[in-house]
Amino acid sequence: MSATFEKTEKLTFRRYHDGDQAYHSYQEKIFNASWSHKCPTYQQSTPPCQGSCPAGEDIRGYLSIVRGVEKPPAGVTWQEYAFRRLTEANPFPAVMGRVCPAPCESGCNRNEVEDHVGINAVEHFLGDYAIKQGWKFDKPAQTSGKKVALIGGGPASLAAAYQLMKKGHACTVFEEHAELGGMLRYGIPGFRTPRDVLDAEIRRIVDMGLEVRLNCRVGRDVTLEQLEKDFDAIFVGLGAQSGRPLPVAGSEAPNVVTAIAFLKAFNDGRMKHVGKKVLVVGGGDVSIDVATVARRLGHIRHVHEKDRPEYVIQGQLGHDVAEISAKEGAEVVLTSVMSMEKMEANKHEVEQALAEGIEIRGGTAPVEVIRGPDGRATGLKVAQCEAAMKNGRLEIKVREGTECVIEADLIVSAIGQEVDFTGLEALSSGKPLVAADKNYRVPNKPGYFVGGDVVRPHLITTAVGQGAIAADGIDAYLQGHDPEKRPKIDVHHFELLRKLAEKELAPQPATELLRGTDSSRIAVHNFDDRGARYVIPHDELFLGHFPYVARNKRKVTTLTPEEVLGHFQERTESLPETQAVAEAKRCMSCGMCFECDQCVIFCPQHAVYRVNKKEATLGRYVATDYTKCIGCHICHDVCPTGYIQMGLGE
Repeated sequence: MSATFEKTEKLTFRRYHDGDQAYHSYQEKIFNASWSHKCPTYQQSTPPCQGSCPAGEDIRGYLSIVRGVEKPPAGVTWQEYAFRRLTEANPFPAVMGRVCPAPCESGCNRNEVEDHVGINAVEHFLGDYAIKQGWKFDKPAQTSGKKVALIGGGPASLAAAYQLMKKGHACTVFEEHAELGGMLRYGIPGFRTPRDVLDAEIRRIVDMGLEVRLNCRVGRDVTLEQLEKDFDAIFVGLGAQSGRPLPVAGSEAPNVVTAIAFLKAFNDGRMKHVGKKVLVVGGGDVSIDVATVARRLGHIRHVHEKDRPEYVIQGQLGHDVAEISAKEGAEVVLTSVMSMEKMEANKHEVEQALAEGIEIRGGTAPVEVIRGPDGRATGLKVAQCEAAMKNGRLEIKVREGTECVIEADLIVSAIGQEVDFTGLEALSSGKPLVAADKNYRVPNKPGYFVGGDVVRPHLITTAVGQGAIAADGIDAYLQGHDPEKRPKIDVHHFELLRKLAEKELAPQPATELLRGTDSSRIAVHNFDDRGARYVIPHDELFLGHFPYVARNKRKVTTLTPEEVLGHFQERTESLPETQAVAEAKRCMSCGMCFECDQCVIFCPQHAVYRVNKKEATLGRYVATDYTKCIGCHICHDVCPTGYIQMGLGE
């Protein structure tokens, strides 16, 4: 009897490939070292996690603090020090630790060993810890006297306001809804973003001195002209809160609605049930949110005409019968023109949706809404298709003869979002979105800046990053000069000079003309921060240093189709502190020394040495005695992080 085992995961932690039996001796390098014109230099690079983060978080930096390599200043706990480092870029760690699809993890070099570092999980831990401790953001010590208006109260505007207030500028947010949060509140369901967590992180920003005007739509309750008169600059963070209707015949049926309207009705608390058969057309995260909400809401068997979900979604009515009626599970089908493997939705969320009983049909294009005698949709005719992005445009080829009809009581279009320019026509160029340069300035409108979905509907972390970049541009504008050119790799990262200043080791002013800096304190000798221009790949690391270590995974409640009805509790738990620390220790610190001593141990000339403890900091843990160095390159070869490069003499 034989058994077959399916290999479910590719293990990539092996140091040698099958058949590789060659032994590589370092003796030849040592004996021939006199031929080299190079000696060690210490070069900080950007790790791919940070290079992949749209918010530009200093991921390596706060993981280094969590793991205990970078020490906090006296009187500050490592938890708070890591939280402060993280929130230099992103003021929503507890929210983003839950809902961000974590492109940083896809880029993580640890994927070449066995599995990515759980960056999102550590962020989740730090965010929750900060809320429990009641930590606040500091109010600015000085104010500039300048005032900035921010249109919209979503993540882009809140992130911009946070950065602007740190720079001393007064900020006022104009939000048309009753609460701040934008799509964080009115789009993402509460079982993914608990409202107490969202409220806590927004409150932290408001408490810095943010003025808030709720239930106030610019263009209706106050004009752009008035804002131009009362404020020194304007940030447009409208978001794209109008859903895109299905571009097929019959889509004007009353029970064909947009995902944005559907989710808003749910998050407002007005919608308590849906139809028996719900069809969602999409393939992104929003479509998954709609489908999972529909499964949780279910349907009631005998629904009154006035209680049909489309009337609640399209108007201001609210369900009042669902609370006393027995609900049953809804049949939910999600279609996407892309295959399931190529759908844009977070793969984890797709897996959860499938487990909850949602049927997903990839490679399926909508053709026509089928309507009954009363004008309501009874189903959607679809066809098999092939879809691909070409030259930035989605091309769909429908296979003739593959049409069929999927029955539905409610059809939800989750194929994209648009900006509602009603009352704000002066901002519209006739295109669906607002154009901007790399500093997020609006062309031909001095003092206007923009960020978030109004630029391009994308991730929430993208909106946070755009808000921060726009804040830098606004700050420059308020000071009367053009913003600086943005770096090639536009992220926050560790600053050695700031760390040296923290320990009172900052370089001293030059008092005499010197030919070099190896024995002088006027500069950081032999160090180059190339983080703004270079992302270090895995093949510049010594991966053999890193043994296989399984990822510490958060506990996630996976619901069955029977359990999902009425289940609105959070599914993902935060890591315990011990596991968060252990996960941070899996970080390979790409492009930055993590004090492993490899270079000191393997240097055959004892030229590489540890810096005196009183003068050492992260990034200045080792140095080189160039009177002993023979240029053998071994320190470079055994450096796990790629921090040591060979230079000089060129």
